[in-house]
Amino acid sequence: MLQYDNQAWNFFLLTWLSLYVFPSWWIIKGKLYNALIGRKDSEIGAIARTSIEQKKADQLKRNSKGLKGLGVGFWLNLILTIVLTVLFIYIATSIQSDGEVNTFDPFKILEIDQGADTKAIKRAYKILGLKYHPDKNPNNPAAEAKFMMVAKAYEALTDDVARKNYEEYGNPDGKQSLEVSIGLPSWLLNTDYRNLVLMAYLIVMVGVIPFCVWKYYSDSSKYGEKDVMYDTYSWFHHSLDETTLVKSMPETLAGCAEFRSVIMPKTEEDTAATKKLLDKFKPQMQKPRYNHIVCIKGSALLHAHLTRQTDELTDAHKEDLNYILKRSGVLIEAMITVCQHQESVKTLMNGIQFSQYITQALWLKDSNLMQLPHITDEEIKHVLKGKNGVKTLSKYIATPNEEKKGLADLTPAQKEDVLTCCKIIPNLTVDTKIFVDDDENSDVYEGDLCTVRVNLTREHLEEGEKAGQVHAPYFPYPRMEAWWIIMSTKEGKIISIEKVTKADREVKHDIKFLAPREGTYVFDLHVMSNAYIGFDQKLTVELNTLNASALPEYKVHPEDAELDDEPTLFEEMMSANVEEDSDDEDEDADSDDDDDKPAEGIKELSAQERKKLELQKRRKAAAGDDSDDDSSVEEVYAD
Repeated sequence: MLQYDNQAWNFFLLTWLSLYVFPSWWIIKGKLYNALIGRKDSEIGAIARTSIEQKKADQLKRNSKGLKGLGVGFWLNLILTIVLTVLFIYIATSIQSDGEVNTFDPFKILEIDQGADTKAIKRAYKILGLKYHPDKNPNNPAAEAKFMMVAKAYEALTDDVARKNYEEYGNPDGKQSLEVSIGLPSWLLNTDYRNLVLMAYLIVMVGVIPFCVWKYYSDSSKYGEKDVMYDTYSWFHHSLDETTLVKSMPETLAGCAEFRSVIMPKTEEDTAATKKLLDKFKPQMQKPRYNHIVCIKGSALLHAHLTRQTDELTDAHKEDLNYILKRSGVLIEAMITVCQHQESVKTLMNGIQFSQYITQALWLKDSNLMQLPHITDEEIKHVLKGKNGVKTLSKYIATPNEEKKGLADLTPAQKEDVLTCCKIIPNLTVDTKIFVDDDENSDVYEGDLCTVRVNLTREHLEEGEKAGQVHAPYFPYPRMEAWWIIMSTKEGKIISIEKVTKADREVKHDIKFLAPREGTYVFDLHVMSNAYIGFDQKLTVELNTLNASALPEYKVHPEDAELDDEPTLFEEMMSANVEEDSDDEDEDADSDDDDDKPAEGIKELSAQERKKLELQKRRKAAAGDDSDDDSSVEEVYAD
């Protein structure tokens, strides 16, 4: 290398900067667009199918806009991106002004035109040599390097060998070996900056990188499956058991580790507001098991939501409640996972019911008819009374529209809301089937891998139509319809539990397990909604298993039997290796024992075959025939 090239480093750095700057600006643009203009209503779930859902849709639109919700990470990334963009522009500008990677050009180095004659070359060399001579530029490495380049350029133009090397290889010293490396900037290699470079290296390698690794590990080590903290799982294992009821679950949810630093009172005003909150909702709450302010305050906030009295909360308490509700879905699923591990079927189902109450903002003693909009206690009393009164929402939806009670005092718009909601709420039918894959009949034998197929049909949907969001106007976030399918024994042992989220009209869900020993078994199958109250279904699945000894004898097809006798590719390779090794090891021995070995191409004879062959040889010798014909061997094999 004849001279150091800073442009190589600039190109290298520019490439790596572009890998971060351009994608980062694309992400920033999208987030700023969403914050200032807003996303589509369907993307944020701001869908108002009834007038009572309009308030929730408007709130979702407001929350999706504004710079407040972008978070600290966005602003840190924006600052870093701006700094790197300025650096990118600076480097790009320097490349644009002097963008060519340095190559050895003797005419350019001597500052003469291409094709200059010898006289011009000597004159330029003399002028530049005097200008950059080390004696005239003491302690100037740049001038010394320039003087060496001038000398090399003069040599390349005046010396025949050097010129030939330059014209052929681009270097007066001839063909050079290929070296690939990162072109570091010249100032980084300058001895004047070595202390600064060493200090920066120590800060990055000993300080910044270990801190980032520690920070990432310490944060990630706190979270388990579904981004739920390990402390929360420990809390669930401690607070949930087979005796846990639905009414005690608000306290359990409020005690999650995710909420401890958020809902803890931080100011005197917050403490005073929390005291008023507890005084209002404490009579409706179950006696707390844990006397901790986080559990008690969180439970009171959840009771305000479950009783639909959130309008009386302060703005700070509304933010705390919304934070709890936003994480409630994944945390309740974590509850269900813990109950599954504990084999607590009843508590597991209570957790699903609690999810329903959270979604619909209703509590234990409320009628499930209150899931309909504009239905107050007076309308509910009217719906319940009389011979034709209904007590459940599912029966009310099945009633013809002209016979539905409780609509007389509603306005036409409110009646339309009620009828629209009746169309949204699912009408689900469930049927089951037990079979064994690839079996010709429906018999199940012990040890078979049997399948329980659960068919879910949403009768309220048309062909090709899909289920949408749950009608939950009091839950501040969109929630999609889903169904929990739980299969357990009569003794409470869980065989399978899974959340089915498919939105198709017809959904098939398979539960696979090994058939137990011979006998008749009855299993419980629960199909529970994640969001609607009063639509859970319970079915029984009966399984008759036969003794495996009654199975017909399995007969192997002749072609399959022949395939079993054929060697595999691995066996063929091993056999070939063994034969080669055996030939190599016995090569010397073969030379000594040729008289005792069969001829090449003939397999080794057994003792009986050898005896026959010897007998035939003796007979031929007695007859005067000394020829050792191979046909005798064939005759032996023929015998």
